[in-house]
Amino acid sequence: MGGDEWAGTGPYRPNLTEALRRAQEQELARDDRGFPGRHIADLWGDGDWREFILTGGTGTVLDFYALLDPRADDDFAMVRPLTDSEVRRWAPDGRPTRAQWEAALGTTSLPYPDRGIGHCTVLYQDGEPAHVGYWGRTAD
Repeated sequence: MGGDEWAGTGPYRPNLTEALRRAQEQELARDDRGFPGRHIADLWGDGDWREFILTGGTGTVLDFYALLDPRADDDFAMVRPLTDSEVRRWAPDGRPTRAQWEAALGTTSLPYPDRGIGHCTVLYQDGEPAHVGYWGRTAD
């Protein structure tokens, strides 16, 4: 199948697009991958960045251009939130904790997506949204 599997978390925001952008900003601040001072939208407009992602990627939220609708088909360089029914396969109450998510990752209930694709879901702590879990497979 190719590509490296990876998983990580980012801050929760009610708007998942905003949550993704915040997680990307944090990741770029931690490591700019040799593209200093750039915003994620600028990076995706750069052919060198796209080549970097296609030939190795970062194994982080930086590998994604945008967030899809949960009901959409998976698409390259996009992250798709799980639907409620997908979450309930491994978190029956529909409010998964980080521990449940980590235990389910890579199982038949919560497999890693195909190359160059990511998924996400809100993770709960003490019954409240606390983080967003992201996981995917690099494009290489």
